[in-house]
Amino acid sequence: MTGLLTDAQIGEALEHLPEWRRDGDTIERKTELESFPHAIAVVNRVAEIAESVNHHPDIDIRWRTLTFRLSTHSHGGLTAKDTSLAGQIDEVVADM
Repeated sequence: MTGLLTDAQIGEALEHLPEWRRDGDTIERKTELESFPHAIAVVNRVAEIAESVNHHPDIDIRWRTLTFRLSTHSHGGLTAKDTSLAGQIDEVVADM
C-alpha cells in the first residue's frame, strides 16, 4: 500500500523535480511545446505511461501549453506514485 508522503519527503522529491511545484495536495507542472500537434503527442505518450502504471494525471490542454497535476486521490494527497510519474512526465517532455 502506498502511503502519503510527509512534507519533508515532498520537499526532497521536488528538489529532484525542478519543473514541478506543490499546490496543496497536488504537484503541478506547466510546459509550452512548439505546436499543438507536438503537445498532443506528449499527452498521448504520457497517457500510455499513466495507463501502464494505473496512475493518471489531470491534464489541461491550452493550445500548445500543457498543465499536469498529480495527486493520489484514493489516498487524499501525494504519494510516491505522484513523484514517480512526475519524473516520467519530465522525461517525455524532454525527449519529444
